[in-house]
Order: sequence, then C-alpha cells, then structure tokens
Amino acid sequence: MTNTNATGKPVTRPNDARFSPGPTRKFEGWSPDVLASAELGRSHRSKPGKAKLKEVIDRSKAMLGMPDDWHLGIIAGSDTGAVECAIWNLFGQRPVDVLVWEAFGKDWAIDIVDELNLDGRVLKAPFGELPDLDQVDFKNDVCLTWNGTTSGVRAPGGDWIPADREGLVLADATSAAFAMDLPWDKLDVVTWSWQKVLGGEAAHGMLALGPRAVERIKYYKPDRAIPKIYRIRKGDGLNEAVFEGATLNTPSLLAAEDCLAALKWAENIGGLPPLIARSQANFDAVAAWIDRTPWAEFMAKDPATRSTTSLCVTLSNPAFDALDDAGQRGFIKAMLGLLADEGVAFDIEGYRSAPPSFRIWGGGTVETGDIEALLPWLDWAFAQTLAAHQSAA
Repeated sequence: MTNTNATGKPVTRPNDARFSPGPTRKFEGWSPDVLASAELGRSHRSKPGKAKLKEVIDRSKAMLGMPDDWHLGIIAGSDTGAVECAIWNLFGQRPVDVLVWEAFGKDWAIDIVDELNLDGRVLKAPFGELPDLDQVDFKNDVCLTWNGTTSGVRAPGGDWIPADREGLVLADATSAAFAMDLPWDKLDVVTWSWQKVLGGEAAHGMLALGPRAVERIKYYKPDRAIPKIYRIRKGDGLNEAVFEGATLNTPSLLAAEDCLAALKWAENIGGLPPLIARSQANFDAVAAWIDRTPWAEFMAKDPATRSTTSLCVTLSNPAFDALDDAGQRGFIKAMLGLLADEGVAFDIEGYRSAPPSFRIWGGGTVETGDIEALLPWLDWAFAQTLAAHQSAA
C-alpha cells in the first residue's frame, strides 16, 4: 500500500504523470535518439521516404494480424481524416445505420445525416451505455466507434455482427487498435491514428479497407465531389498506390519515424498480445480501486463493455450530486488542478461534451505502476476538494 505523510498526502508519485487520452505518453525508454534514422529533408515520394511510409503500413498490418487481402493506407487528418475519407468514398449506395454512444459517434452522425444528407438512421444511447444492437439493420451500411474514447464504452466483440451482412461495417477504432482484438472478419473498414495506443505524433490517420469495401469502390461512385486529400479512387477502382505508401498529401517523415519506433518497441515486447495485456492490467488496477472507493464509478455501466484504454470515471457523493452541472465540472476542475499542481497527473479531465468526469488513459505505453501510484492521489484530491467545498458552503 502506498504510504502517506502526516497530512494524509501520498508519498509515492507516478514516474510519469502523463495520462492524457491523446496524444498519449511515449513508450518507456523513448528518447529523441529513436528518431535518428528519420529521412528528414527528403521528399515523401523519394525512394527512402516512401519506404519508411510503407514500413509503417507493413509493420502495422503484421502486428494487428490484419488479413492479407486487406488494404492499409496513411491518410491526412488523423483518425478523423481516415473516417471522413471512408464516409465520403463509400457511403451513399445504401442507407446507413449510425451507432452513437459518445461524442465522436455523434460527429459521424452529423457528417452522414446533416452534411452529406445521406439516408441515415441514428441509433443513440446516452454516455455510459450502448444502443440496442438488436435494432441494427445489416442490410444497411453501419458506422460505429468501436471504443468510445469519450465515454469508456466499447463494442462487445463481434458476435453481434453477421458474417452474411449486406452492408459495410465501418469501425472507428482509434482507441482500440493495438489494445484490443478486432474481429477483422466482421468489419469492412477500420480506422485509427498514431497518437492513441502507440503514443505517436498527431495528424496522421490509418485507413484499412477489407475486400468488400474495395469492391464497393469499384462499382459505386458517389455523386458528390471528393476533396483531393480523400481521393482514394483511381479510374474504375482503388488507387492502389495510396496503400503502398504514396500518400495523398505530404506526411511528416519525422512522425513516421516516431511511429516506427513505437511499432518496433511493441514488437520487442512480443507484439499485440502483450500490448493487450498491459492495457488490461491498467484497467484492472483502476477497477480494483473503484471497487473500494465509494465516491468513484465507471461511466460505463455494463462491466462487459468497459473500455480498457479510456478509463472514464464519474463521481458519486451526496455533496457532489447536489451540485448543478457547472458546479460539478468546477469541482472536478479544482480536483484535477490539485493533481496537476502536484505534478502527478496531467490532462485527465473528461471530454467537454461528456458528463462531468475524468479519464485515465490505460493504453499499453502506460506503466501499471504509474497508475497504481496515481490512485491514492485521486483519493487525496477528492478529499481536499470536498473539504474546501464544504468550508465554502
């Protein structure tokens, strides 16, 4: 058990206080030296520049166990750009069911229904819950966030998705890829970004297309203009070069080198299974703390759908519950401000449109020992903030 001093303040501190959900912390042992081989000052279309981008693609496919008949490319604009690229190019041929249970799912619903004016049906659940998955019509295309970064709720595996579906299934997996097993046979489009589970740099997205999505590209051409950075079609089919490292705009070869360093680190510890296990250990540490902590609860109500990467925590206490929304957010800001001032936790406030909450990133680059060291500090900060609130009242 972590010791406390005479004032009740914990003594042990995390070695690394960066628990942000994105950009997330670097892997243990990272230093600028890992970037020494970056092809700086070279064109991304040069032979060595393109080789670096292709290496990111190949190592990512191998580590994730992506089937050989899938295509993987680097897209501008982080995970958001990758999702937008898929929506703009693939959707519109049939109706779309959009599953919304957190902030980014809502964004995709806005894009599909309001911006592109597609025939979309939104199946929505409040933060902390899933929509009724039995209501999904797989004759339609389906869009979902596999793991809700802003709610801490993830999809319950792939058994609910039929193998004989008629539509495509697009999974925004930005906080799931490299931390959870993805059922490739039940998905058709998968997206993520470097700055989540890999702890990489921002602005680059990954777009994975399965055979059914590639076939859609061949026979369906949307009747709308496609922005240049999303034009993955060439002639009557897929622009294969995009999926061989020929990006549609200029990527950062420094960021690509950083991504490669993370992939090599992950390979050195054993690949995907240890990454998943590290994330699970982080979740388990927080879950055990919540079990013994009367004032903290997971936002995700169903234990079977709790995210192991985005650990979203709400507060439960009579004094806290009596506050209005602004008061609760102010309470949490004060609490997290204490943690930041002590240098034990940075950037863990809940997403701005989520209920009042905080979230701890539990991806594989985070050391479980740091999370275990953080937890007593959460108790301390809550007690300090509650005492200040009661004194002011």
